[in-house]
Amino acid sequence: MSPRSVLRDERWALEPDRELDAEPTTYAMQCVMDGETSPVSQDFADPQRWVLNHCGKHPSHHTYREVISRPWRAWRRV
Repeated sequence: MSPRSVLRDERWALEPDRELDAEPTTYAMQCVMDGETSPVSQDFADPQRWVLNHCGKHPSHHTYREVISRPWRAWRRV
């Protein structure tokens, strides 16, 4: 006997995970100039405050990147 493959066309969906047991969305900011990163927080105001403090200490550091960790889930459509 030779091996056989069974192929099925399945549809999948992808969406943010909003279930009660989902991981929280977290935020951080990273200075592009020196790579320093704020503490990770579930409240975006905390990384924003970090940026303002970092700018105060390093007046030439004007560019930052936002780092977001958001849980997603994939599920098979019926």
